[in-house]
Amino acid sequence: MAGRLDGKVAVITGGCSGIGLATVRRFAEEGAKVVIGDLDEANGPRIAQEVGGTFVRVDVVSKEDVDALFRTAKEIYGSVDIAFNNAGISPPEDDSILDTDLDAWRKVQEVNLTSVYLCCKAALPYMLEQKKGSIINTASFVAVMGAATSQISYSASKGGVLSMSRELGVQFAREGVRVNALCPGPVNTPLLQELFAKDEERAARRLVHVPMGRFGEPEEMANAVLFLASDESSFITASTFLVDGGISGAYVTPL
Repeated sequence: MAGRLDGKVAVITGGCSGIGLATVRRFAEEGAKVVIGDLDEANGPRIAQEVGGTFVRVDVVSKEDVDALFRTAKEIYGSVDIAFNNAGISPPEDDSILDTDLDAWRKVQEVNLTSVYLCCKAALPYMLEQKKGSIINTASFVAVMGAATSQISYSASKGGVLSMSRELGVQFAREGVRVNALCPGPVNTPLLQELFAKDEERAARRLVHVPMGRFGEPEEMANAVLFLASDESSFITASTFLVDGGISGAYVTPL
């Protein structure tokens, strides 16, 4: 069923790698005009050219940069129909609360949570004027579960994304704007690969809890984002959209 996003304009942050890149390509396949916001000036223009879209260099913690990103989408393509606010980090210095210093805490909060606030704040006026739009914010399964191998600021930031998405989804439901939180399980992205490279034991402790016995793939997350962006999910808002291989529902996993 190709063409599910025909005529729609999508803004995607963190669109040069991982889930964001897979979603850029998936959206383009389905007919969307895609505006990629990322810091990666080496690859961004090439990816934009590949999908017939536009690249904008964006520091997602800068209000000026974020406002310019969404303004560019409106000026070039005439609307802002979809916002996939996906940029995020998970640095090694974000660890147990006992080991994570204030600077590390603040950096993760800024990139993972404040950036989503800024993107929603920038996208909503366009969508409210149009009386339609879909915002998808990348949270995580850790927003609904606890972990003994903690990344304290990451977990807290994703909980914030989930709560904010729920509130916005309720607040703007009658004005035609849907807001949902994508909550991926562990996904085979550069972030996860880096974790494996640096701490195989810590990574293996995650895999054992996934009932499906494997990590998700970026393309599987992109398919979920496509559903939330499309009219097929027209009665879904303020949702905790878990795409986690069953991890959040597991007490013990199959042998």
